[in-house]
Amino acid sequence: MWKKLQDRISRLPKWLTNIYFICTVAFVVWMVAVDENNVINQYRKHAELSALLEKKKFYLQQITETQKQLSELTTNPATQEKFAREHYWMKKGNEDVYVIVKK
Repeated sequence: MWKKLQDRISRLPKWLTNIYFICTVAFVVWMVAVDENNVINQYRKHAELSALLEKKKFYLQQITETQKQLSELTTNPATQEKFAREHYWMKKGNEDVYVIVKK
Protein backbone atom coordinates (compact mmCIF):
# COMPACT_ATOMS: atom_id res chain seq x y z
CA MET A 1 0.00 0.00 0.00
CA TRP A 2 2.78 2.43 0.88
CA LYS A 3 4.64 1.50 -2.24
CA LYS A 4 1.61 2.38 -4.43
CA LEU A 5 1.25 5.69 -2.63
CA GLN A 6 4.94 6.47 -3.06
CA ASP A 7 4.70 5.65 -6.77
CA ARG A 8 1.77 8.00 -7.22
CA ILE A 9 3.53 10.77 -5.31
CA SER A 10 6.72 10.33 -7.35
CA ARG A 11 4.72 10.88 -10.57
CA LEU A 12 3.58 14.33 -9.41
CA PRO A 13 5.62 17.41 -10.39
CA LYS A 14 8.18 18.52 -7.83
CA TRP A 15 6.47 21.84 -7.09
CA LEU A 16 3.28 20.00 -6.01
CA THR A 17 5.19 18.03 -3.39
CA ASN A 18 7.02 21.06 -2.02
CA ILE A 19 6.13 21.56 1.67
CA TYR A 20 5.85 25.35 1.25
CA PHE A 21 3.38 24.94 -1.61
CA ILE A 22 1.29 22.49 0.42
CA CYS A 23 1.27 24.81 3.46
CA THR A 24 0.34 27.81 1.32
CA VAL A 25 -2.55 25.94 -0.32
CA ALA A 26 -3.76 24.71 3.07
CA PHE A 27 -3.58 28.25 4.47
CA VAL A 28 -5.50 29.73 1.52
CA VAL A 29 -8.20 27.07 1.76
CA TRP A 30 -8.47 27.68 5.50
CA MET A 31 -8.80 31.46 5.08
CA VAL A 32 -11.26 31.31 2.17
CA ALA A 33 -13.62 28.57 3.31
CA VAL A 34 -13.13 27.37 6.87
CA ASP A 35 -12.22 30.31 9.10
CA GLU A 36 -14.85 32.33 10.96
CA ASN A 37 -13.65 35.51 9.23
CA ASN A 38 -13.58 34.04 5.74
CA VAL A 39 -13.90 36.02 2.54
CA ILE A 40 -17.69 35.62 2.30
CA ASN A 41 -18.25 36.89 5.83
CA GLN A 42 -15.89 39.79 5.23
CA TYR A 43 -17.89 40.78 2.12
CA ARG A 44 -21.17 40.62 4.07
CA LYS A 45 -19.73 42.71 6.89
CA HIS A 46 -18.43 45.26 4.41
CA ALA A 47 -21.85 45.50 2.73
CA GLU A 48 -23.54 45.90 6.12
CA LEU A 49 -21.07 48.60 7.11
CA SER A 50 -21.75 50.49 3.87
CA ALA A 51 -25.50 50.33 4.49
CA LEU A 52 -25.07 51.56 8.07
CA LEU A 53 -22.90 54.46 6.93
CA GLU A 54 -25.57 55.45 4.41
CA LYS A 55 -28.20 55.36 7.16
CA LYS A 56 -25.96 57.46 9.40
CA LYS A 57 -25.53 60.04 6.63
CA PHE A 58 -29.32 60.13 6.08
CA TYR A 59 -30.11 60.54 9.77
CA LEU A 60 -27.50 63.26 10.26
CA GLN A 61 -29.08 65.14 7.36
CA GLN A 62 -32.52 64.69 8.93
CA ILE A 63 -31.22 65.99 12.27
CA THR A 64 -29.83 69.15 10.70
CA GLU A 65 -33.10 69.77 8.82
CA THR A 66 -35.14 69.23 11.99
CA GLN A 67 -32.91 71.56 13.99
CA LYS A 68 -33.32 74.21 11.29
CA GLN A 69 -37.10 73.79 11.38
CA LEU A 70 -37.11 73.99 15.17
CA SER A 71 -35.10 77.19 15.23
CA GLU A 72 -37.42 78.66 12.58
CA LEU A 73 -40.48 77.56 14.56
CA THR A 74 -39.28 79.01 17.85
CA THR A 75 -38.23 82.39 16.44
CA ASN A 76 -40.85 83.25 13.82
CA PRO A 77 -44.50 83.78 14.95
CA ALA A 78 -45.82 83.41 11.39
CA THR A 79 -44.22 79.98 11.17
CA GLN A 80 -45.75 79.03 14.51
CA GLU A 81 -49.21 79.97 13.27
CA LYS A 82 -48.73 78.08 10.01
CA PHE A 83 -47.51 74.99 11.88
CA ALA A 84 -50.46 75.11 14.31
CA ARG A 85 -52.96 75.46 11.47
CA GLU A 86 -51.46 72.62 9.40
CA HIS A 87 -50.76 70.09 12.11
CA TYR A 88 -53.28 70.80 14.86
CA TRP A 89 -56.14 72.29 12.78
CA MET A 90 -56.26 75.40 14.94
CA LYS A 91 -58.27 78.37 13.76
CA LYS A 92 -58.99 81.94 14.57
CA GLY A 93 -62.21 82.85 16.33
CA ASN A 94 -64.04 84.08 13.25
CA GLU A 95 -63.20 81.30 10.74
CA ASP A 96 -64.30 77.75 10.04
CA VAL A 97 -61.93 74.90 9.25
CA TYR A 98 -62.92 72.08 6.92
CA VAL A 99 -60.74 68.99 6.88
CA ILE A 100 -60.77 67.02 3.64
CA VAL A 101 -59.53 63.45 3.98
CA LYS A 102 -58.27 61.84 0.78
CA LYS A 103 -58.94 58.13 0.36
